[in-house]
Parts: sequence; C-alpha cells; structure tokens
Amino acid sequence: MSLTNEINEDLKNAMRSKDEAALRALRSIKSALLLAKTEKGGNDEVDEETGVKILQKLAKQRKESIDIYKNQNRPELAETEIQELAIIEKYLPKQMDEAQVRSVIESIIKANGIQGSAQIGKLMPLAMKELQGKTDGKLISTIAKELLG
Repeated sequence: MSLTNEINEDLKNAMRSKDEAALRALRSIKSALLLAKTEKGGNDEVDEETGVKILQKLAKQRKESIDIYKNQNRPELAETEIQELAIIEKYLPKQMDEAQVRSVIESIIKANGIQGSAQIGKLMPLAMKELQGKTDGKLISTIAKELLG
C-alpha cells in the first residue's frame, strides 16, 4: 500500500473515531503530499523517498514548534504539536540511534582518511548521503564535529 493510500485510510478511520489530533496531523500530511504531487514537474504519484522527505520536514516543523511553545510558556499548544508529531512519526522509517550513527560516521572517516576539523566539509556530504532518511541531520553534524574535534 502506498503512503498516500495508507494516509487516506487512516484519515477515514480518524474521522470515524473523531480523533482530532490524528485528523490534524493526517490532513497536514495529505496536504504536503498533494502539493508535492502537483508541483511543477511532479509525478502522478509521490515515490517513497519523496514521501519520507516530506514526513521528515513535517516532523522537524513540529519539533521546532514544540520548542517555541515551551519557551513561550504555552504548554497547551505544545501538547497539540506533540500529539501531531507522534502521528507523523508513525509513518517515518525507524530512525537510527546515536551509537549506530556514530559507527557509520567512524567508518566513513576511516575509509576516506579524513582527519581534523578542517575536513568536516569533506565528511558531511558523504555522511548525509549515507544516512539520509535514517537520522536527523543535526545529530550527524554533532557527531561529526565531535569525532573530528
């Protein structure tokens, strides 16, 4: 079942069960997928890779909103964003943990003979290509800086 079909089915189920948080999250996912599908040069169907990128973007937006709402002492708004984030993350592939990311970056460093913090510009594109969709870019950057430190 494609991501779009899965979202549509879950949207119907959320409507039936009157789950407001799920409805908000699923509608935003559906909207983003439709925009990607109809944008200039877009295909008739959103492929898996594009779908994951869209979901990651939506999850990142929710995380940023949560931080902003918490800093502004708005826990009720932060809670709605947390609920939506949980729904969005159900459709994302399983993310790698920090230890797995660290071992992948270490192997890239060894394989390419990268040394010193001056070569982080050489490491980051290789690491992002290898780990794209599997973890957050911030985590990759943090670990890379730490290892090349």
